[in-house]
Amino acid sequence: MNLGTHVGDTPEHVQLNRERLASQTGKTHVFMDQVHGTRVEQLRTNTVHTLQADACWTSCPEVACTIMVADCLPVLLCDASGQWVGAAHAGWRGLAGVKGQGVLESLLTELPVDGQCGELMAWLGPCIGPQAFEVGQEVRSEFEDGALEVGLYFEPLPNGKYMADLAGLARQRLQHLGIRQIYGNDSQSAWCTSIHSDRFFSHRRDSRLLGQSGRMAACIWLER
Repeated sequence: MNLGTHVGDTPEHVQLNRERLASQTGKTHVFMDQVHGTRVEQLRTNTVHTLQADACWTSCPEVACTIMVADCLPVLLCDASGQWVGAAHAGWRGLAGVKGQGVLESLLTELPVDGQCGELMAWLGPCIGPQAFEVGQEVRSEFEDGALEVGLYFEPLPNGKYMADLAGLARQRLQHLGIRQIYGNDSQSAWCTSIHSDRFFSHRRDSRLLGQSGRMAACIWLER
């Protein structure tokens, strides 16, 4: 069920999988060109698939916000009154951003929230967990560039590296933005893409053996 066109899979197979997804949801899915950045786009019924962005939102019930992942964290958002939905591709680069301004902060800036972040709900999907995500000091330094304390989310190892909690860092960012209703990935091993090869694609796990990995999708849409 690979949904990525950029991983060497047969294009016809990928297209069939995308058609299966659309058939199940009954929505138009816009597949963005994700580049681990912070750009946000508003999706409409005529938005093209080649759009380069790492976050999106829409108020159109016909369109589903769709994020592709295979270790990075998908973050889905909505408002309590059901007026819009949004989604972000939160790999560590996009999540960290520059001086604490990453993809989640960029998305919140674009959303029509009127400062009422307490009315928002967030769901975190599967990602590589702190049980498997070994990183160097350079990754921790990118998060330390912001104003928040991040020590709790980097467990030091004897080799000078760290086990990083990507979902934990995202929860911290969301809470700092005023979002309190956060569901889904709680950093437990059940959500780890790298550990569960029978359930999830994992770029870090699969690429070492196969040269590449498939892509999953996390989707959110309005029902009216």
